[in-house]
Amino acid sequence: MTCDKTSAGDEVFTPFYAVDPLLKYIPKDNIIWCPFDGVWSAFYQTFKNNGYKVIRSDIENGQDFFKYEPDSHYDIIVSNPPFSKKDKVLNRLDKLSKPFAVLLPIASLQGKKRYEIFKKGVQLLVFDARIDYHTNFNFDTYTKGNHFGSAYFCRNVLPRDLIFEKLVKYEKALI
Repeated sequence: MTCDKTSAGDEVFTPFYAVDPLLKYIPKDNIIWCPFDGVWSAFYQTFKNNGYKVIRSDIENGQDFFKYEPDSHYDIIVSNPPFSKKDKVLNRLDKLSKPFAVLLPIASLQGKKRYEIFKKGVQLLVFDARIDYHTNFNFDTYTKGNHFGSAYFCRNVLPRDLIFEKLVKYEKALI
């Protein structure tokens, strides 16, 4: 998606510990589409290893989220999209009309473009600590000391509109 691949850009990857809190909110019989995920993705691996059926796609395989949709049925969209494209991603999610849980900076809550989407319904899964992402293509360990807070922005996933969870951080390589 031609994102900025510098350390200040979009290439940050979610650690396993930040995916774990979603497991209790997504029913096991749901088919999950992870549209920004390689086979190494913590989303893909976590859900697959916990018995979920997962469809994954990514731009590297010519599956552009803004043009591509899986041929097979899926129930929910879950991922960590490029932050610089959050408005475009949220607009596409809204048009797809499927439940979703996407990890975004908490500051994404405010914005004129996002307002039109969020006023239709938004749920937040917020954490007690900041998520430390894998950066600079370091798949072995995440970079500690992130400068922004993140939350899952959801629609039709959580039992309430605002849920707070404790993050239990642990190290696990993505590859």
